[in-house]
Amino acid sequence: MPSFANQVVWITGASSGIGEALAHAFAQAGAKVILSARRQEELERVQNDIGVANSFVLPLDLVEPDTFEAKTAAAIAAFGHIDIMVHNGGISQRSWVAETPMEVHRKIMEVDFFSYVGLTRTILPHFQARKTGQFVVISSVAGKVGTPLRSAYSSAKHALHGFFDCLRAEVWKENILVTIICPGYIVTNVSINALTATGEKLGKVGKDIGKGYPADKTADQILAAVAAKKYEVFVGRKLGLEHLALYIKRFFPTLLKNIARNQIPK
Repeated sequence: MPSFANQVVWITGASSGIGEALAHAFAQAGAKVILSARRQEELERVQNDIGVANSFVLPLDLVEPDTFEAKTAAAIAAFGHIDIMVHNGGISQRSWVAETPMEVHRKIMEVDFFSYVGLTRTILPHFQARKTGQFVVISSVAGKVGTPLRSAYSSAKHALHGFFDCLRAEVWKENILVTIICPGYIVTNVSINALTATGEKLGKVGKDIGKGYPADKTADQILAAVAAKKYEVFVGRKLGLEHLALYIKRFFPTLLKNIARNQIPK
């Protein structure tokens, strides 16, 4: 495992799933970790697991952009600076386009895209002043490949690639890095919390997610990518269908079209 000794890492969506696994992994690698999500009690549980001395709980709701400046100031004040911003919080979707109202599309875009943009804008001046910093953006294979029942989620993830590719091109001379992470199927609560057409949570573990790659092993892959300063990397089970889909899309797009239209999430 690479060392992140004395580095400060701010993680959104840190109360469960990949975010919680990353909190453990960064702490074990020597980092000081700022934990953000909506549920303070869950953040405190994670903090107790990884150690109070080198962590800081900062509750944050990604649909409240008016709080981002104050939250960013509090995050910086916690340990004096921030080295790495991990954009991880988000929600998924399980609904047909024809049945999904605009409010569901807008909510998913607000959480999965606009919150990342908003927090990036508030922390970017800090990185620019220090002439160093790294954004770690948890996207998805869905940010590259569109499949049924995920139109809003896939759209938000596609948008992340466009925004952060542009940001990378703008700030590289200031020693500010962008690493985009594309997870495949990972064992998390993502399908349980996915929004349906009614705006309600799906409430069950999808078959693909249930058989996915462990979150702790995924976190190890992410830390390796961050340490190596990768631009963009797949994480999860290597050579699984979701991994192969990235290559099929590049070299055999018609084949991927035929595969994707039959990939109904289960």
